Amino acid sequence: MYDLKFNENICLSCPTGDCLVKCQYMAVDKDQAKIEMTKIFRNEDSPVLHDCVTCYACEEYCKRGNHPFYLITLKREEKGILTAPRAITRQWINIGEPRGKYQVGEIREKALSFGFMPQFLDITRGRLFEDVMPSFFFGQEFFCNVVYIHFANSKIIKERLPRVIENIHNLGVKEVVFMHDECYAAFTSLAPALGMEVPFKSIHYFEYLLGRMQTLSDQIRPLNLKAAYQRPCSSRLCPETHHYVQEILELIGVQLVQRTYQDENALCCGSIFRAMFGYDLATDVQTRNIGDMVESGAECCIFNCHGCESALSEKVKSKGIKPIHMVDLCNLALGEGQGMEAVNE
Repeated sequence: MYDLKFNENICLSCPTGDCLVKCQYMAVDKDQAKIEMTKIFRNEDSPVLHDCVTCYACEEYCKRGNHPFYLITLKREEKGILTAPRAITRQWINIGEPRGKYQVGEIREKALSFGFMPQFLDITRGRLFEDVMPSFFFGQEFFCNVVYIHFANSKIIKERLPRVIENIHNLGVKEVVFMHDECYAAFTSLAPALGMEVPFKSIHYFEYLLGRMQTLSDQIRPLNLKAAYQRPCSSRLCPETHHYVQEILELIGVQLVQRTYQDENALCCGSIFRAMFGYDLATDVQTRNIGDMVESGAECCIFNCHGCESALSEKVKSKGIKPIHMVDLCNLALGEGQGMEAVNE
């Protein structure tokens, strides 16, 4: 019922082949990039289908909105090319299965979506979120399921995502602030690419944070910190939101250090690599990434994704770099929240 919108002519006429040329995990030149993507579209085999590490970055590198990663995922699934052992894939699918367990706050026209991560309740208190809380929801019934593109499983997304859209719509909410990139991208990128209609407005929480910090600007105490930002793979699906990072940090007096692995050249946290491709790739990526933070002189590492934070926080801390979530950092600039201990301990 839901088919991916991919235009072969857009791919063939691409002057750069950036979707694969810029990939940091495969070596592909411009001419070969167009050949391989065309082969994939035509249901032919390609080394890309076997070597892709599911970092999502080609979705950002393609400036024509032609969804190369979604295509790779779909064709892997059709050909039975597994990205992880079946047991691990099944375990993840079971985790996100709707089972009628969810929590809904006092829903208004605008609400916060936590996916199925209740830990967001702990960081969305105080002045920063007082204009929307306690309007929130979370649970498997509202889980976007986008993570399954890591596992080359579009089928489960096509089955579940329409029901998630309906569940959110039935709450009566008109605007949703999504606290995770994948959730935001589910409704602004993946659903439209598959031809699904989304009857509510999606707002990335970075946009929300910037607006709130601007409103509270007279209460901001500049932090005067040098920081590295750990960009998550999921933000590649919504690159239009990345500029908010710089704008938020400038507002609160945090300087992003210049380093090799940032912006389009960001490296993944390695957590998904460890589950799918083994310790060697994960260790290599994490070593280069954290080493780059140290060499750049970063005092703290800012996290957006809880998965990245879980994978890297202790590792960066062991190198003398303080880990902190973006929300905690903003709260710290307002003189409240858990971020104070994280940076000043």
